[in-house]
Amino acid sequence: MQKIATIDSLKTQEIISFDKKYLYQEGLTKELDKLNTEFNQAIINEIVLWKVNRYVKITDEALSLLNKIDRNSPKIEIGLTKKILQNLLKISGVRIALASTILRFKNPNIYQIIDQRVYRFIHPNGEELKNSTDNNKQISLYLEYLDRLHVVCMTYNIPFKDSDRILYIMDKDFNKESL
Repeated sequence: MQKIATIDSLKTQEIISFDKKYLYQEGLTKELDKLNTEFNQAIINEIVLWKVNRYVKITDEALSLLNKIDRNSPKIEIGLTKKILQNLLKISGVRIALASTILRFKNPNIYQIIDQRVYRFIHPNGEELKNSTDNNKQISLYLEYLDRLHVVCMTYNIPFKDSDRILYIMDKDFNKESL
């Protein structure tokens, strides 16, 4: 069995070079990164298209809650985040990966996309992301993931707002044979 590379097996100099390699849907990514407005269905459509190439109808309540997030806030509001995730996860076609993608584009300073590649790359021994159908477990998993991601970012001097992209590309480069 092939050994999986993790963040712990790399040097800081190696990590820095991955910042410029993130090229996923480059044009749409740049547009979504510039968002600094209230979210509406059209913006959600673009984010969903960016992530999974499908349409998801967001409820008015979920939109209202999403728009309570300040794009420039440096601190997560756990209660609001849980309420938003509970609303999003009730919507057909929305699981934690898509919900985290929506949150990430609302405020990348406090939210990042949960992804199986990044998850395994930042966990010792390449631990796999285990999905659950229980919404509360998904929410807990995501909040724990954000905590772990903050620790990794501080340890390796990775800008949190770009960490999902940097670590995704790093995993792809170092673990080419997996996934």
